[in-house]
Amino acid sequence: NGEKGILRYRGIPVDQLAEHSTFVETAYLLINGELPTRRQLTRFSVLLNDHSLVHEDMREFFESFPRRAHPMGILTSMVNALRAFYPELPERSEEEEINVTFTRLLSKLRTMAAMSYKISRGHRVVYPRHDLTYAANFLNMMFDSPVRPYEIDDDLVDALNVFWILHADHEQNCSTAAVRLVGSARVNLYAAISAGISALWGPLHGGANQAVVEMLSEIEASGGDVDPFVARARDRNDPFRLMGFGHRVYKTYDPRAIIMKKMCDKVLKKLKRHDPLLDIARKLEEVALKDPYFIDHNLYPNVDFYTGIVLRAIGIPINMFTVMFAIGRLPGWISQWK
Repeated sequence: NGEKGILRYRGIPVDQLAEHSTFVETAYLLINGELPTRRQLTRFSVLLNDHSLVHEDMREFFESFPRRAHPMGILTSMVNALRAFYPELPERSEEEEINVTFTRLLSKLRTMAAMSYKISRGHRVVYPRHDLTYAANFLNMMFDSPVRPYEIDDDLVDALNVFWILHADHEQNCSTAAVRLVGSARVNLYAAISAGISALWGPLHGGANQAVVEMLSEIEASGGDVDPFVARARDRNDPFRLMGFGHRVYKTYDPRAIIMKKMCDKVLKKLKRHDPLLDIARKLEEVALKDPYFIDHNLYPNVDFYTGIVLRAIGIPINMFTVMFAIGRLPGWISQWK
């Protein structure tokens, strides 16, 4: 409900899921229509673990991409290639095969994203561990190294869970429409999801959180004064836009932005880290919530406004921001395709 700033998944408010559930539980909810029982969650988690490895031959594909290739381009290509490595399962029913494909995608997309990052830096690939949760496994695969073992921080794991939960689904946007359109031709799910990743890549959709950080960095480089940028945003003759403000659906404060703002403060406080971009973001928000132009045009902060700062704090490089969005949106794409 964009007028009232309400977002629910299968009838459950997103703030409840962000506070009480994990991303894996939320994925199960979106795909199956109800939250899992303890037994169902355990079984689902075991399946995710069993399917987390990527075929070793796929590493040659990864390593053949130019080092400067964007991770989103790599990811969309590799997801499409998954069908060749994991063909149909004729001995299973259609429902069983679809469920295996869902689980493969949820598990392998996370592994492939971390692999693309490691290979792009020329580092040794870190394999998933059976003793770690979904989000913790991703962080370990991203940042563990032989010279500096990665220490799992529960607060950062929680922040990543919340980030993915908030991005898990959001009605008929560009990438979701792409998944449904391509899927309507009865193509395999890998091809449909690959189309969604391609659609998400653009700066007007999944790339918005990256654009916010770049804008905040530009303001910082110019001295940190937000007023000239606000003035430019008001000027109809100036194509400049304040990224992270306004939403096609929400005519009030994006409910996901409220949750992400709190998580942003929590993460930076835990890490004892001062991020000047957060100070600039707060100044911009203060101006926007008081300025008649922003109020009249319903230009409130959206979810992208704070997610980039949280991802920076966790250690995610800026060219991986949209990949993080893709991992989070995967359950929504799957449920919409289904």
